[in-house]
Amino acid sequence: MRIMGLDFGSKTVGVAISDELLLTAQGIEIIERKEENKLRRTLARIEALIVEYGVEEIVLGLPKHMNNTLGERAELSMEFKDKLERRTGLPVQMWDERLTTVAADRAMMEAGIRREHRKEHVDRIAACFILQGYLDYRKNKDGSGT
Repeated sequence: MRIMGLDFGSKTVGVAISDELLLTAQGIEIIERKEENKLRRTLARIEALIVEYGVEEIVLGLPKHMNNTLGERAELSMEFKDKLERRTGLPVQMWDERLTTVAADRAMMEAGIRREHRKEHVDRIAACFILQGYLDYRKNKDGSGT
């Protein structure tokens, strides 16, 4: 079993996949979105990755405001969640993604990635942070480490 993590944005969707033991998240792709209101190609690519990696669950970032309220981006993410569930038949968990982009940017700075190259990686790395947070939560929630 694997879990997919998604960082859904207006222009891109960062994608991460767990290992089979559900311990670590690896960023695998950034799906470019041609038009914000069109999701057919995006959903088709996500479906192909689900099949390729044997994904059984999806974690989708929920972009809350710092004061814990939901805005327009959060509403769009929840609509995307509904579309994902209908199209894939898989459960989709929403996961608070506050500061994941900041953490991804910081990780790239520490890795020495030049500022002009960070934009091409940030969504994939943010998806890793979303998924890793969820994996760690699952591991600690049941107390067994699995």
